[in-house]
Amino acid sequence: MSKAFSGKLTWLGHAMFSVESAGGRRLILDPFIQSNPKYPKGHDLGSVDVIAATHGHSDHFGGDGPALAKSSGAAVVCVFELALWLGTKGIEKVSGMNKGGTQTVSDFTITMVSAVHSAGTPLSEQNPPSDPCGYVIRTGEFSIYHAGDTACFSDMALIGELHKPDIALLPIGDFYTMGPEGAAKACELLQVPRAIPMHYGTFPVLSGTADAFRDAVRRRGLSTEVIVLDPGKSWPA
Repeated sequence: MSKAFSGKLTWLGHAMFSVESAGGRRLILDPFIQSNPKYPKGHDLGSVDVIAATHGHSDHFGGDGPALAKSSGAAVVCVFELALWLGTKGIEKVSGMNKGGTQTVSDFTITMVSAVHSAGTPLSEQNPPSDPCGYVIRTGEFSIYHAGDTACFSDMALIGELHKPDIALLPIGDFYTMGPEGAAKACELLQVPRAIPMHYGTFPVLSGTADAFRDAVRRRGLSTEVIVLDPGKSWPA
């Protein structure tokens, strides 16, 4: 049976989400603000307690993440090597971890899981080295899977079995990640009751659409509810 969520999940364009706990604490996933054409104009993040980075690419953390960490004083959760890099930039409130590990920060219990993507050779300060990952984030009794940038991969079935996410945030844009068909297969592997598409519509090269994702889920005969958010909108509404 699908669980209700007593917090608030807000899509801020691309792969950026705000997760607010029932206690009012806020976690930001993959901050991408200044150069994000889909970031909702005038949106105020408010207080930020935790930042979680799936990888260092500039459209996920390397561009805006360090500045947000400094201005907010939030605790940063990321892969170990990215944490070391942040330490060289004067960011001390950072907890580097690795895949399979779990830690609790503020109101959030965070498990790092695998993702299939590129990273590791910095082209500039905006693309620091980091092995890509996803997260399963628990707040209260509710579990959120943010896949990060990834292809569909068979071990998503293990994420579903071990962590039983109540909702999955899945890239559908294609080119740099899986497209709608791959994301629909991910829903099947995860056996997830709800999914929100992300990482699409930001740039012309990201050709996947929410309609194509919904259609692909339906063709597979899945019961997964596809929840499409406009940037700045929240679920539950």
